[in-house]
Amino acid sequence: MFYFQTTNKHKFKEAKEIFEKHGLELERIPEKYREIQASSLEEVAIESIKEIGKKNVFIEDAGLFIKALKGFPGVYSSYVEKTIGNGGILKLMQGIEERDAKFVSIVAFLEEVSPPKVKVFKGVVKGNISYEVRGKEGFGFDPIFIPQGYNKTFAEDINIKMRLSHRKKSIEKLARYLRHRR
Repeated sequence: MFYFQTTNKHKFKEAKEIFEKHGLELERIPEKYREIQASSLEEVAIESIKEIGKKNVFIEDAGLFIKALKGFPGVYSSYVEKTIGNGGILKLMQGIEERDAKFVSIVAFLEEVSPPKVKVFKGVVKGNISYEVRGKEGFGFDPIFIPQGYNKTFAEDINIKMRLSHRKKSIEKLARYLRHRR
């Protein structure tokens, strides 16, 4: 049995479906955990999972990294989304032609507690920032993110998001690792 510590039911549902596809059982630990302030998602996730200190548990942290803004909002994505939101990001991007961006997901899995043995899995989806908020599906920055090779935002076509999801990629890597570890 494996555990995903998250307060987000939607993230858990996505992870549970992936685990079931690989013949693995997954339960949710619906508790918040402390996240340090750091310059990389990897560092935040590794330190958070070590602090949780429970074997066979994983967490997931994600962010939107915009090239023209030197990677902002990055590790601060959740806070930025809650405070200035999509409209604030679009204001920061006014007059900027270079719209390259990527969503990154980091999964940190605690295999052993003492000493801590952490495995990290990364999922990335590249794309661009739109010029306006588009679509009603999804959440967070989905209404302003257009994945590479498409002309719709994640919020305009949830099926595209489900197929290309950065979170799906990182959790899929974890599930494959666990299945082969048996």
